[in-house]
Amino acid sequence: MNKMKIAVLGAGGLGKACLRVAKEKKGVKIVAICDSRGFLYSERGIDVKDINRLHASNDPIGEIVKLKDKIGGIFVALPNLPNEFIPSVVRRFIKAGYKGVFSDALKRTRAVKLMKRLDAGLKRNKSVYITGCGATPGLLSAAAVLAAQSFIKVLDVNIWWGVGISNWDEYRATIREDIAHLPGYTVSKAKKMTDSQVERLLDKRDGKLELHEMEHADDILLKDVGVVDSLNKVSVGGIMDTRCAKKPVSTTMTLTGITFDGKKSSHRFILGDETSMAANVIGPALGYMKRAVWLKEHSIYGMFGSTEFMPMVVR
Repeated sequence: MNKMKIAVLGAGGLGKACLRVAKEKKGVKIVAICDSRGFLYSERGIDVKDINRLHASNDPIGEIVKLKDKIGGIFVALPNLPNEFIPSVVRRFIKAGYKGVFSDALKRTRAVKLMKRLDAGLKRNKSVYITGCGATPGLLSAAAVLAAQSFIKVLDVNIWWGVGISNWDEYRATIREDIAHLPGYTVSKAKKMTDSQVERLLDKRDGKLELHEMEHADDILLKDVGVVDSLNKVSVGGIMDTRCAKKPVSTTMTLTGITFDGKKSSHRFILGDETSMAANVIGPALGYMKRAVWLKEHSIYGMFGSTEFMPMVVR
């Protein structure tokens, strides 16, 4: 497989992390990146330091769309809010006739439902999109698919994550997405919050956000492949510390089920505390992008969830 030439949509914390990870990989090269301020394209490849020289544009995503024939893969690291945002961006590439592959770190159930509507357009273009390819959904929901093989009936899947970042400014979009899950907040309210309002909220909570029963697409992706028979059998929650890089709790996926001989048991998958959120998102996202390339090479096109395939290893 030739080196993948990738565009990254979004130059925030995850976008920058993708640049750093790609620099350590021989199988990928980031040739384009954009955010709300501007865009950059370089056939030689883009490094983190190059973020400071984005070309200002009124339509940065449109500039990447124009480069469609020079890009084999697109990693979507854009804000998840509102739910319609990422689907609307993907429609632009479909309308332009883009024939490459995509992966994303989309998290919300309602957003993934909207993404499914893009299947026909992707198939017309002979393109492949794998959604929900981060840590959760992604790495942890893929682990749940494997864990489910030991059981004839899965009772529940519980994902409890811990994330630590030293400065919330690097992950503003992610923090707002998490705030939207808090009691009394909505997607619309979180999106409209100013940075000062976010900082005041974090000050009141000593920099920590504890979230329960989050609207995470692990539920729909695991239901789609038959791991669970209803969305309410999947629960996702966790603790985000915005003032310390050390994880406040370990990230775990626990799947409980009944074996063929009637035994109730649980499998638990635990991420190393030293692995950052970015490491656990970008690695799987690139691995799923390589899988999308493999699918395209085998004439399999359309919209898929991360639970439908194993990611491949990008060296």
